[in-house]
Amino acid sequence: MKRKIDIAVISDVHLGTKGCHAQELLTYLKSIKPDMLILNGDIIDMWQFKKSYFPKEHSKMLNRLLKMSISGTKIYYITGNHDEALRQFSNLSLGDIHLRDSLSLMIGGKRHWFFHGDVFDTSVIRFPWLAKLGGRSYDFLVGMNKTVNFLLYSLGFEKIAFSKYIKMKVKKAVKFIHDFEQQAIQVAKNKAYDVVVCGHVHTPQLRTEGGILYLNSGDWVENLTALECVAGKWHIYHYHEFASELEKIKDDLLLTETEEEQFLQEPTAAFVKQFL
Repeated sequence: MKRKIDIAVISDVHLGTKGCHAQELLTYLKSIKPDMLILNGDIIDMWQFKKSYFPKEHSKMLNRLLKMSISGTKIYYITGNHDEALRQFSNLSLGDIHLRDSLSLMIGGKRHWFFHGDVFDTSVIRFPWLAKLGGRSYDFLVGMNKTVNFLLYSLGFEKIAFSKYIKMKVKKAVKFIHDFEQQAIQVAKNKAYDVVVCGHVHTPQLRTEGGILYLNSGDWVENLTALECVAGKWHIYHYHEFASELEKIKDDLLLTETEEEQFLQEPTAAFVKQFL
């Protein structure tokens, strides 16, 4: 039985990279029935995209989004820095899928502002080549992390997240995330918004400061998190907390073999390639 929710927000999926947990996200999306799904940037990683690497699970993710839109879910795709190539098509709408750079909505009587957040990242604005180089290094780190975690799991040890651990231990990284949140809150306040919703920093968050509710949907590389809104109230969804429950109903969530093969791997990669 799918959970009925008003709005779901995901970001920083990074389809097309080895760090993307596409299968887990696919399982999550199959378990919910939202009226609206907001993709808050960096869904497809066009910085790292290679036609030679776009696994079947990543193709199925795109297929799932199309199926959700056909089934009545309104989808907003907000562009981020890793899928900035799509910004040339901003304000394009195809059926119930709408491409935007930012989004303003009135939810529960409060003004909400959705945007990815890369506008607050000076490395992306001033030194895009450096940011892309960092993105490749990050992808390598995550790929290596997967190998290490496989070995740890095989030996009965807990998995670890290299990049998450490093970010939390490096003072500059912690300060960057704090400054990012403060900027988002201040700009939202200046623009008379009640709620600001971002992605970009791969750090799920829900906190109120100065009368402004700041939300961050996290990512599907390290944290595997989403934001959900029901009756005007927001909470953070952590996939790992519900993984065992989802595993029990996995068979009910699986698509039939015929449906799974409708959206083939090669055409999907070719479709994404034309935007690069």
